[in-house]
Amino acid sequence: MMRVWILPAILLLCGSVIAVGQLFRGNPVAAVVLLLLFVLLAAATSPLIFPRSIGAQEAERRSAADGRPIVFWRPGCTFCVRLRIRLGSRARQLHWVNIWRDPAGAAVVRSANDGNETVPTILVAGTPHVNPDPAWVREQLASSA
Repeated sequence: MMRVWILPAILLLCGSVIAVGQLFRGNPVAAVVLLLLFVLLAAATSPLIFPRSIGAQEAERRSAADGRPIVFWRPGCTFCVRLRIRLGSRARQLHWVNIWRDPAGAAVVRSANDGNETVPTILVAGTPHVNPDPAWVREQLASSA
């Protein structure tokens, strides 16, 4: 649970140290800008921007009922963040499984990726797709609705 917050915490710590250094050098504007940049990076790499994760079994049950794709992700993954941001509000229509919290989800990802935990892996109608283009994912959402 705690390892999902390591990268955001490091980013906040580094940003704070750099901002304080800028303040001591007499650059308050640079300090504020840099601190804001690091806060945004920390937020983007945190699990806060992702919809609430569910377990792999629950996601498979829900996907079978409503036909929506399942996204297997992990915090700190830049490709997962890119997918999440590019999907915008439509991301909430997907079923999200954090593989660091769900061993069954991690097993699904490893079985689809030759033993590697490569994310994001999207399961559409039982077929895995590794790091797909966000436009393609939007198309899959439109066809499942």
